[in-house]
Amino acid sequence: MIQGISPAISAIDNLGKRIGNVANNVANVSTSGYKKSQTSASPLPTYNVSTASGTSQVGMGSALGDISQIFQQGAFEPNASPTSMAIGGDGFFVVQDGEGRSYYTREGNFSFNQAGSLVNSQGFTVQGWRIDPGTGSSQGSSGDISMTRFTSPPEETTAITQIINLNSGAANHSPGANGLSSAWDGAALNRDFISDQRYEYQTTSKVYDSLGAAHDMSIYYDKADTDSAWEFLVTVNPAEDKRINASGENLGLLARGVMQFGSSGEMTGMSLELNDGAGNWTPQNFSSDLSNGFFQVTPDFLGDANNPNPMAVQLNFGVSYNGNSWVKTVPTSTQYAAASSSIFSASDGYNAGELESISVSPDGVITGNYTNGNQVALFQVATAKFQNPNGLEQLGNNLFAETRDSGAAITGSPGTGGLGRIVPNALEMSNVDLVEEFTNLTLFKRNFQANLKVIEVENELKGDVINIIS
Repeated sequence: MIQGISPAISAIDNLGKRIGNVANNVANVSTSGYKKSQTSASPLPTYNVSTASGTSQVGMGSALGDISQIFQQGAFEPNASPTSMAIGGDGFFVVQDGEGRSYYTREGNFSFNQAGSLVNSQGFTVQGWRIDPGTGSSQGSSGDISMTRFTSPPEETTAITQIINLNSGAANHSPGANGLSSAWDGAALNRDFISDQRYEYQTTSKVYDSLGAAHDMSIYYDKADTDSAWEFLVTVNPAEDKRINASGENLGLLARGVMQFGSSGEMTGMSLELNDGAGNWTPQNFSSDLSNGFFQVTPDFLGDANNPNPMAVQLNFGVSYNGNSWVKTVPTSTQYAAASSSIFSASDGYNAGELESISVSPDGVITGNYTNGNQVALFQVATAKFQNPNGLEQLGNNLFAETRDSGAAITGSPGTGGLGRIVPNALEMSNVDLVEEFTNLTLFKRNFQANLKVIEVENELKGDVINIIS
């Protein structure tokens, strides 16, 4: 008898599922990170029939062959949130639920929750590595990206740089050996600790103690008795000088020295003497009193008599000692026939600061930007890839789970080992192509109608047979 209904029904069932897949793709055309599915059909097993030439095989219709994810890159859409990120290339973000189960996703619509953890829209915590603040490298195994501290601790100043030009035609305002240091009076009641008639030029650097308090370190310069030399004084506010021995006119007076200049006008060397605060001067030795080739001054702003801990601040005027001689840095201080002026001024250290914002780099490093101007690398986002991503189990909500077919996750830093780089301030859009989906829908519709026609003809023929019999 007639054998067309069963294959046609199998085709209709198959096409219904494929149309359902198209519908699901279209429904997720605006879903961030969604990866479209592609279906295929397979012929059902055959059965044997007798023919004039022997035995032949007839098909029994078609069935849904496979539904596979297409992990093609989606377009990027800019997003104002600093915690939004996308992956440019292969790989998945790694997230974990509260029980430590790992899931994988392409959706990077992350945010910090009330506990400071970076989470996805389901509340699962993004995984990554903590950055060692000392080395700037990731440390240990990956874990939750969770902010446990929103304050940047202060950093004590360890170096100041003052690159200056001192007017070669300036007068000697404090003549005589150590004339400039004798002009300082830290006990002056009118807070005019040195008269502006006793020096040629002054610079001031901001320095921070270990508690983050800011202090001014002023350096005064005056022409020495020889044309190729300048005296200088290193001072702090006498009211802030907490050195144990500091008193009287030596309050705030940290050091004095001489800067040497060559015939080209560039600095060629220097000497330094430290003041203990009581008027005792200690010349500094090239072989034992340098740090990285620079002399140091030792202010103390805390004044803990039981545990004195003075700072050690390097002085960089543009020359450093290499063990044999003074060498110029770039730039270096000069003595030119031009007005005395600052060319470059800098100091390290900073006060405590509150977290103001974060930023993410292409290698997945999350950097905290603090109100004190400090930028600290905090975490690096982990990414993962699989030998067979089509073997992943789809769990909904843009989440995938590892299976035996997918293979174990291969975790690494973004941009390494074939893993894609991070695109910050962006979300990956769905990779669904509506033109392609509507084309498939039209083809499936026509195929569906054709199989309905087969069933219609089968019914008519069967009706004719029944009429003949009756």
